[in-house]
Amino acid sequence: MHGDVCAGILECAGRGLLRQDFLSEVTQRIRDWCRCDAVEVRMVARRKLWCAEASEEGEPRCEMVPGRRSDSGRTLSCRDADVDLEDLCEEIVERRVDLSLPWFTGAGTFWTGDTHETFQPKPTGGGGSCSLADGHFRSLVITPYELEDGGAGLVILKSRQRNHFLPDQIGSYEHVAKILGVAAKQRRAQLALRERVKELTCLYGITRIAARPGVTLEQILQTATELIPKGCLHEDLASAQIVFDDRSFASRSFEDSPHTHTQDITVNGSKRGTIKVAYATDLPELDVGPFTKEELDLIEVVAGELTLVIDAREIEEKRNSLEEQLRHADRLATIGQLAAGVAHELNEPLVTILGRAQLAQKVSGLHEQAKTDLDGIVAASLHARDVISKLKLFARRAPARKVESDLNEVVRDGLALLEEHVEKAGITLETRLDPELPIVVADRGQLHQVLINLVVNALQATPPGGRIVVQTEHGGGAIALVVEDTGSGMTEETLKQIFTPFFTTKDADGGTGLGLAVVHGIVSAHGGRIRVKSEVGEGSRFVVRLPRTSPEQAEQSGVGDLAKG
Repeated sequence: MHGDVCAGILECAGRGLLRQDFLSEVTQRIRDWCRCDAVEVRMVARRKLWCAEASEEGEPRCEMVPGRRSDSGRTLSCRDADVDLEDLCEEIVERRVDLSLPWFTGAGTFWTGDTHETFQPKPTGGGGSCSLADGHFRSLVITPYELEDGGAGLVILKSRQRNHFLPDQIGSYEHVAKILGVAAKQRRAQLALRERVKELTCLYGITRIAARPGVTLEQILQTATELIPKGCLHEDLASAQIVFDDRSFASRSFEDSPHTHTQDITVNGSKRGTIKVAYATDLPELDVGPFTKEELDLIEVVAGELTLVIDAREIEEKRNSLEEQLRHADRLATIGQLAAGVAHELNEPLVTILGRAQLAQKVSGLHEQAKTDLDGIVAASLHARDVISKLKLFARRAPARKVESDLNEVVRDGLALLEEHVEKAGITLETRLDPELPIVVADRGQLHQVLINLVVNALQATPPGGRIVVQTEHGGGAIALVVEDTGSGMTEETLKQIFTPFFTTKDADGGTGLGLAVVHGIVSAHGGRIRVKSEVGEGSRFVVRLPRTSPEQAEQSGVGDLAKG
């Protein structure tokens, strides 16, 4: 009964087998049922020709084979095979045969009990004759079937016995072929459903790990490499690698393979990385190499999902950074107001103390101890006056004299004062001055103070044998002063506080903690921006950018904003 073989074919479809496995099993079932010597099942899927064969010579096999070109894409004839048989297969599939001829049925099936006869697929005058005798098979049935996506298929039954296939059996063969077309649709739907579940599970896993608080981007990318293979058709053979910003993450089994698909990760229009999915072994040719269209879509969607995660993380980081800058600016403003008030209140009594001490020094006949004490009072008062001057500068209460200044000249004059200190410290000082550097409108004395503070700071952080580079450059409507060292560097916590007044990592006698705060105040007063990059053990790099014009002109023209970039 052909009902059993039909049920078996539908059962295979319900398991959602891969196409080659499905065709191999179905072909064997049909051969066992009709008890012939060989069965071929051909199918055109996505414009590719698949051919499965079952015979007494061994296990059934299925492979994608080269097919003849056809305008419709439905052809099921193979290249390099028996010409007359393949011509006949093509005529049947393309429905170019005369169904009124005695070797055709109304459903388009060709059958014969003796292939040694000569056949004409079309009426006399409408085409040539063909001979199907190949020395192996005497009985032949070729039954077409339709697929739901416009594709087509053939079931070819072969027997060495003459008249093996009886006329009253042809209807059963046609019914089995029709069921095969229905089963192919069901198999595809079952497989698509299973693969879709795998794809959604992969995407859900990535989204879930990304939503967890405290999870780093590195952990998300590593998790994605482990989840992507589970969404692939052959998940046991698949592996994945993600490269992002020169960092690499890979699944445990990843290795380079000729069978690889790569998808770019693009953030804000800029390529930042790639997703690479590889199969370790040779696999049947599918839509693109061994990959199905659904797999390629999954990889593309994963890249899009990771792009959204990365973009959200970077926006959050920028927001946190801006909030921190705002808090820092607010603290500096508050400290600036306090410093201005303190400086004003201390300045008057300090002038009195210093003046009285200096007058007392001029009194004759002083005891030696009194002279020593007065000298200490004067020295301490001068130091306090210097601190107050820095506080005024930080608070922007000290008037600036902005004139056209040559920053290269400021650098040369300032470094000349420090040459001896640099040599004694055993440090190499390198200058790279831009010969085309434009003139800047600034307070020359304050620029000199910025340079000295930055270089002295670098000297204190750099051990003997190290190097300090002082560089000037220009571009984008701004000029820049760069001071870079190969010193001890700074931690993230230190970087957050370096411009805070009175913060210092030096010993109690090593400094006041106002040097970099003063630099920040001067640069801000000139409408500029200072940026710092530092790594512990690698050194630090300070970049001061100043607008070429005055702060008032820069505000009107927008150059000041450009200098802050």
